[in-house]
Parts: sequence; C-alpha cells; structure tokens
Amino acid sequence: MRATVIHAPHDIRVQEVPDPAIQRPTDVVLRVLRACICGSDLWAYRGESARQPGQRIGHEFLGIVEEAGSEVNGFAVGDLVVAPFVWSDGTCAHCAEGLTTSCPQGGFWGSVGSDGGQGEAVRVPFADGTLVKLPAAAASDDRLLTALLALSDVLGTGHHAAVGAGVRPGSTVAVVGDGAVGLCGVMAAKRLGAERIIALGRHQARTDIARAFGATDVVAERGDAAVAAVRELLGGEGAQAVIEAVGTEQSMRTAVGITRDGGSIGYVGVPHGSGTGLDLGVMFDRNIALRGGVAPVRTYIPELLPDVLAGKIDPSPVFDLAIGLDEVPAGYKAMDERTALKVLIKP
Repeated sequence: MRATVIHAPHDIRVQEVPDPAIQRPTDVVLRVLRACICGSDLWAYRGESARQPGQRIGHEFLGIVEEAGSEVNGFAVGDLVVAPFVWSDGTCAHCAEGLTTSCPQGGFWGSVGSDGGQGEAVRVPFADGTLVKLPAAAASDDRLLTALLALSDVLGTGHHAAVGAGVRPGSTVAVVGDGAVGLCGVMAAKRLGAERIIALGRHQARTDIARAFGATDVVAERGDAAVAAVRELLGGEGAQAVIEAVGTEQSMRTAVGITRDGGSIGYVGVPHGSGTGLDLGVMFDRNIALRGGVAPVRTYIPELLPDVLAGKIDPSPVFDLAIGLDEVPAGYKAMDERTALKVLIKP
C-alpha cells in the first residue's frame, strides 16, 4: 500500500510500504477514507521534533474496517469508524478515569513501528478500546464525513482546552491561536455556553471562521499589545477562561496576561520553542489555574458525536484544502507556508 513517511526535515514522501495485517487478536485493519495533516505534524516536518528516517506520520483518520481479529467484539468488517489520535486498551485504570492518552498499552499513530494515518490503511491495536463506530450512511456524505474526521483530534482537543479553562454558561473566554485547534476551541466554548468569546488572530480567513464558530470579538495584536487590547475590551479585566492553542513561550505569556485574577487557562498547544513562558509567581499571586495537556479525545467522542451528526456543530470549515494521497508533500508545504489552515487527505 501507499503511505506517507518522513525521511528528514522538509522531506515527506508517499511510497509503497507493506500492507498492514492482524498481529494480535484485538487488532483490526482499517481502510482509510479520510485523513489530514495536523499542525503538530509540522514540528517533525520543520525538524523541531525528532523522527527516524522512513518513519510513518499522521494521526487523524477515519475509515472502513476491512479485517477484524478473533477477539474484537465491537466491530465487524464493513463498519465505518473514527480513530482518536492515540490508541488505548479501554480497560486500564487511566482509561476508566477517561485519561486514555496515559494508557500504559497505548500509543500514537506514526510512532516507531506503527502505521501512520496518512496512508491507505492502518492496523489498529486494541480496536474495542480505541475506535468509535459511525453511522454507515455518513460514508456517502462528503461534508459530514469531513466534519466527523475532526473528532479524531482537532475538535476534541479544542473541547479539552475549553474544559480545562473552565468554560461554563455565561463566561467570558479568550482564545490564543487562530489555527484549527484554536478555532475548534472557539466552537467548543460556544457549545459550552460562553457569552463572550475573543479570538486572537490576524489572518482574516481564519478570523472569519472564528466568527462563524461563535467569536464575538477579534484581536489582531500580539504580545503586550494583545494583552492591552483584550483588557480594554473587558473593561480592564482579563477573561475568566483562556484557551492556549499554540504552545510557544509568547503565546503562554499572552495567555497569562489576558487571564483575570481567579481565572483559568486551558492549554493544548504542543510545547515548543525556548521555554514555557510561565511565571509561577505571577500565577500564584493572581490565583490563575492551569489545566490541559494531551487531549484524551477518545473520552470526548461519545459526547461530541451526537452534536456533529445533528448538525449542531460543524467543524468541517477548518479543512480549507483537499488533496489526494500523492499530493501530501505539497500539503505539508502549504501548511508550513500558512497558505492552508488544515489539509484534508482523500486517499
């Protein structure tokens, strides 16, 4: 089959690799219908996170079960399913608590020795604990299928940030980051009942999506200017809940600066750069809470899925470029150069 591999920074290739096969009785083999490129994939593409030459890449996908191991109980050949970006056994103490990303037997797609999502097929370990079944009819609805793909990572990650930030009905929220996760954070905050949502971003195509998702205000400034602008909008106070969806030192400093005393920051931006930007003394003095990390999206899918199916939320606009599998290297280039927000792959 064809799959995407990374050989070195800026060297992404689509090449022939061995077909996946059942290795354990709890596995399934899934034929990929939709996949995408994540902003976090760019850190490997840019050489900011290490990868072995020839390692698979991609962790967001959905598809059709082609083969199921003898101990798989919840799925059968032909089922349409979505995979969260981490597999998990569904039985350990962490999974029982909803922290599926800490499952001792879990792992990330594209890690050494595993398949990546940006390919024609994937072997899924612990299928019963990992996959979520989707309505078969969705396979023939292109827009819905694209919206459902967001459940594999970006929508659940935005939701995790909103939960970590303590978004509740009537709250004021600020979102740092105008990427796909930040935009889904706007959507999640709106879904959870936020009354005012300030999106920080300077690219109109993205801030237009933010407004469509529920943002009431847009702040284009960065750094200290952004902090001043947000506080001016809020009468000198910061936001009760802040979503940090970038992961740089500057973005975290901005998040702290725009949080009101006693407020909370939900952080899901993958940390990268020179430091965290956290001043614990400032956070201590101002009683600012910090919650977040790797989003356990498998836990959130059952909650978010009904709203996607009913059309109450539609994250599909974050995918602004659709390509075939052979075009994946160009898709990485487009996202790296910020000419695309999030690239959809149709193998």
